[in-house]
Amino acid sequence: MSSRAANVCLGEVLHLDLDRVPVDPSASYPMVGVLSFGRGLFTREPVENGNTSYRWFYRLKAEHVVMSQLFGWEGALALSSPQFAGRFLSPQFPTFLCDTTRLERRFLGWLMRRPAFWEDLGLRASGMGDRRRTLNPESLFACEIPLPPLEKQRRIVAQIEVLATYIAKARSLRNEASEEAERLLLNEIGEVFSRLKARHPAREFGSFSPHVTSGPRNWAKHYEQTGFRFYRAQDVGPAGKILEDSKVFITPPPGEQGRSAMLQPGDLMLVITGATVGRVAGYRQGLEPGFVSQHVAICRLPQGEVAPDFILWGLRGPGGQAQLLGQRYGQGKPGLNLSNVRSLSLPFPTLPEQRRIVAYLDGWQARVDALKRLQIETAVELEAILPSILDRAFKGDLVGVTP
Repeated sequence: MSSRAANVCLGEVLHLDLDRVPVDPSASYPMVGVLSFGRGLFTREPVENGNTSYRWFYRLKAEHVVMSQLFGWEGALALSSPQFAGRFLSPQFPTFLCDTTRLERRFLGWLMRRPAFWEDLGLRASGMGDRRRTLNPESLFACEIPLPPLEKQRRIVAQIEVLATYIAKARSLRNEASEEAERLLLNEIGEVFSRLKARHPAREFGSFSPHVTSGPRNWAKHYEQTGFRFYRAQDVGPAGKILEDSKVFITPPPGEQGRSAMLQPGDLMLVITGATVGRVAGYRQGLEPGFVSQHVAICRLPQGEVAPDFILWGLRGPGGQAQLLGQRYGQGKPGLNLSNVRSLSLPFPTLPEQRRIVAYLDGWQARVDALKRLQIETAVELEAILPSILDRAFKGDLVGVTP
């Protein structure tokens, strides 16, 4: 690219512009941070009542360029905008202005999103270890960037932004397709159970004399590296799934306390406390043996009369969710009690018909899961497109662009 556009040090076209504001303990300061990997600015919790060790903050202007000294080496740089003007940054986030007679801000903004640019910054950062490196303004100024004439910078920006718009639209369509598939599945569950209700009167779970309990209190102190898995509210995910990303384990105390909360295959797990009240999942073969926490209820119905997955589908559907969420009590921390669980009801056909319905809805779920897997694959491909576009653009390889 050097044969097509002169390379200059950033310090020639970028300079510090620090609007320092002394911290007033009686004032409130709306704060801003910078996301790594070129993902822009974000709003942080305000600083109030002098709750900071800093003596002053930087005040943002709409035209500022912002850098995190702690994470600039991994792409924590961003352009400000009118949305963030007047908000504040800690002294760890120096601010800069472009020489707009030579450098188009948006050109710099896209350049700062290039992985190659982050790699350069990483080599210039000081300190030991990835999480302890810092980047000072002088190191940023020393970075060399291609600098074609302003007209060509704007042409490059225009082409990148058109392509970026196409990528954003593709992401949006992908997400909409996933959401629509979930809606169709929920609608189908609702239709299936509505038809059943027309032929079979709803029956309360309590009429089966089920085993219904919640987990023991204060078992968090028994956490261990290994042992029995402890299934908490946050482990019960959407779509009837058990999440595997933050497992905890316990060694139960001696005695019988909490033993009734040990899971058996076929048990239903229902979240009964907190923000995710109403989520439900099944305990299946292959999951680690374990207990539920006090925020999760077990409902164990006789499998000679009821297929556990049939109940799971019923509670995942609109009718089941309406019952679960409609019984919540409490404002700050909504919850259900065990009587609420026993009072849940569904239409129960014969066991063979229950199993046929489960197989039918499982087929729907398999198609939704296949779509999601395809979307994950396309998401990876979409995420790779923009870095490739930026690399080509700043090398002058995009059609019609010659820096």
